[in-house]
Amino acid sequence: MYSYEDGELAVKYARAAVEQAVKGGRMPPFDMPEHFNEMSGAFVTLNTYPEGELRGCIGYPGPYFPLVETIEKAAEGATRDPRFSRLRKRELDTITVEVSLLTPPELIEVEKPMDYPGKIVVGRDGLVVKKGGYQGLLLPQVPVEWKWDVKTFLSQTCMKAGLLPDAWLDQGIEIFKFAGEVFTEKKPGGEIVRKELV
Repeated sequence: MYSYEDGELAVKYARAAVEQAVKGGRMPPFDMPEHFNEMSGAFVTLNTYPEGELRGCIGYPGPYFPLVETIEKAAEGATRDPRFSRLRKRELDTITVEVSLLTPPELIEVEKPMDYPGKIVVGRDGLVVKKGGYQGLLLPQVPVEWKWDVKTFLSQTCMKAGLLPDAWLDQGIEIFKFAGEVFTEKKPGGEIVRKELV
C-alpha cells in the first residue's frame, strides 16, 4: 500500500508537526509526493522512550482530509490527547513518533454475529465498532501488542466504544475493519522502521 519511503516521510512530517505544535513557529518545508494529497485516514501515536508507554494517540479513521493534512492534524492532536496532560517541550526528546497509514473502513457483513471472528485477522485488521451514538476504534497493532485473540479484540473495541464486552453479539451493531501500515522511530528523532504486525 505504502512504500518505506512514504512511511519514513510520514513519520518525519509527523515529528515536525508535533514539534511545531509544542514549540510554535512554522512547519519546515517538505517535498510531498502527489499521492499524499489523496484523501486518506491516519493516526499518530506518541510513546515514551525507552519505556514504550502511550503518551498520546489521535487520528482519523476515514478519508476526511488529504493524507498530508490528516497527518498534521493527528500529530497536533496527539500532543494534547485528552487522556494525558499536554506534551511539553522537555518531553520532545523522550518520545517516539509512530504513524499508522490506513485504508478506508469497510463494513463487515455477516449472517449472524458469531461469524465476526472468522472475518477478522489479528495483525492485519483494525476495528471500528458503532452502535447508536457509541463508537470505538482500535488500530491493527493494538491486539498484537497485547497478545489478544480475535474475540478479545472484538470485546476490547466494544469497551473502547463504551459498550459491554459482548456487545459485538448484539443485533444492530456495526463492525468495520480497515488495514494499516505502521511506521515508527526506533528512538526519538532516530531511524524509522516499518512495524511488522504479523
